Amino acid sequence: MAKSKIISEKAKKVKRKIYSFLTSIVFIVLAIGTVFYHFMEGWTWFDALYFSVITLTTVGYGDLVPTTPLTKAFTILYIFIGIGIILGFVMQITSKK
Repeated sequence: MAKSKIISEKAKKVKRKIYSFLTSIVFIVLAIGTVFYHFMEGWTWFDALYFSVITLTTVGYGDLVPTTPLTKAFTILYIFIGIGIILGFVMQITSKK
């Protein structure tokens, strides 16, 4: 019985580490997008963050759009990379074990 309790505690520690890692990665990805759009599109910091969040959460209101080929290409890569990270983060939060 004590052995299963030790394993359970280790599993909880690993889950916390994974959660912390994914949280950090989410904030890093959002920061990268925010900085990129701020400087490349000339958007305010808030607008750049807003666009990064709505892009990665697939909301995409359409009120802000990339205007140059470079920012459009970045957005394509940003979506593919970012959505995977966001999904991993959400899956980690919603997992019961």
